[in-house]
Amino acid sequence: MSEADQLDSALVFTIPSLNARGRVVRLGPALDEILSSHAYPPAIAKLLAEALVTAALLGTTLKEAGGQLTMQAQTENGLVDLLVADYHGGEMRGYVRHDPDKLAEAPADPSLFALFGKGYLAITFDQAATGERYQGIVPLEGDSLADALEHYFVQSEQIPSLVRVEVAEADGRYLAGGLLLQHLPDGEEGRERLHVRLDHPEWGHVRTLAETVTGQELIDPAIELEALVWRLYHDEEEVRVLPRIAFSKGCRCDDAHIRDVIGKFGAEERAEMADDDGVIRVSCEFCSKAFPIELSEIEA
Repeated sequence: MSEADQLDSALVFTIPSLNARGRVVRLGPALDEILSSHAYPPAIAKLLAEALVTAALLGTTLKEAGGQLTMQAQTENGLVDLLVADYHGGEMRGYVRHDPDKLAEAPADPSLFALFGKGYLAITFDQAATGERYQGIVPLEGDSLADALEHYFVQSEQIPSLVRVEVAEADGRYLAGGLLLQHLPDGEEGRERLHVRLDHPEWGHVRTLAETVTGQELIDPAIELEALVWRLYHDEEEVRVLPRIAFSKGCRCDDAHIRDVIGKFGAEERAEMADDDGVIRVSCEFCSKAFPIELSEIEA
């Protein structure tokens, strides 16, 4: 495989004898495409890149095709007051709402607390087939979003987990990678709530090996994802690898959809939405596109 084949994809694997599952994610061009819509300062671009990697790690745990994972971090007193990243069938999108004045006063590489202050992380799984929704909410704790995600798994899922995320930028181009490893008792698979002992001896072995992964290994396209998993677990009895999952930028806003949504409002409500020129202007935060809708066209 070429180096390009190692980007914008995830490799899902299981280690049956150790009751563990994992996935390794690496993002490149798709990440640049998402970030290019916003022209964020470096610290904010890096934060969104981390969020997109963690959303990809979580989204690939969805069992049903068509399901959606949404990750939202929010606060009332930080320089970032809202971060949203979501995953839907390999398509990803995200945005960050921040205070430029507060950011200018922050260090060049602000900590998670400096970015959010006292905030919380909400993770929502929407199942396509059943329509069920599951949400977990935990405080934003730790030095990074990866730390906050580990805390989420311990508190909301009771699943021993290890999360590693790395982001690098060079000449305005970004590379990001991540590893999610989880212990599942008796080989149980799925995203159901599990109650397992955090000191399980098999999990300790799996985690110790995973902790040897370096940030450079996670983002280096010269290292095949399969080779990275092999480097960590080649001594185990069996490692099962599933087909790759591809990622791309995806936003579900389009002119027809927006017109359909606006058309469901009453005439008086639509009139209140319109400006003096009779135009309803809708903006998408995810892709930074504006959709001017003529009120007369909707009425017709």
